Amino acid sequence: MSRTSRDVVDLGTLIVQGDDRQGIVAAVSSLLAKYGANIVSLDQHSTDPAGGRFFQRTTFHLEDLPAQIPSLSDELDNVLGMLGQSYRLTEARKPKRVAIMVSKTDHCLLDLLWRQRRGEIHMNVGIVIANHPDLGDDVRGFGIPFIHIPVNRASRAQAEAEQLKLLTDNVDLVVLARYMQILSGDFLQQVGVPVINIHHSFLPAFIGAGPYQKAKDRGVKLIGATAHYVTEDLDEGPIIEQDVVRVSHVETAAELQRRGADVERQVLSRAVAWHCEDRVIRDGNQTVVF
Repeated sequence: MSRTSRDVVDLGTLIVQGDDRQGIVAAVSSLLAKYGANIVSLDQHSTDPAGGRFFQRTTFHLEDLPAQIPSLSDELDNVLGMLGQSYRLTEARKPKRVAIMVSKTDHCLLDLLWRQRRGEIHMNVGIVIANHPDLGDDVRGFGIPFIHIPVNRASRAQAEAEQLKLLTDNVDLVVLARYMQILSGDFLQQVGVPVINIHHSFLPAFIGAGPYQKAKDRGVKLIGATAHYVTEDLDEGPIIEQDVVRVSHVETAAELQRRGADVERQVLSRAVAWHCEDRVIRDGNQTVVF
């Protein structure tokens, strides 16, 4: 079996973004060469060569990377700062610390935990927080702590305060695996890490209770799912991944729901995997995915 990039010790990932201009690629390559790094892969994109936005993801091998990161970061500050670029430098071998929030539906949650167990997603799920107790035994079967924090309209602020105590400074990412509650703007600001959500995407859209029956009643021909970063604007954050499947008049509402769950699992797992591999760059309300 061939090794994945995350299995290689001393492999770094450098994300660069900013207004496009001459010299960015050369500056990054020259600096890495100065340190004796070997570039393994390099992906870049410009929205417009004249006045657009620039994005670059570079993976590189550098002996004794952890010890060299402070010095390399200082030079990146100077070099990329003069070019008007921001950057993010990570060690590929370090898994992202992830918390999953869920309600009663299990398909996305269990899929993520199974993929982690198999090594398909480079993450370490340290905790699952739920507003219902139903999935506790399933989660504990994976050896992961399950915390039940009830949420209702009257207790929302208190519940979010309890959630933040568990999450703040302990995770790099929060995943909403069909967590059927709206997170407040204060929560999103205080948690301090990206939050990824998954929801169904009907064409046309059917909101509220019983969306699959509504879709069946309208004779929908496509069902799908969207994974996106969470913002204060409900379901309007930057999209990471989407997919659809064709359906027809023969499927029942229950069969539509099953097929929808399949798409949700696939879309969410891809979005989380890409984020954990530092492949997703946010730019306003859009994303670039390398």
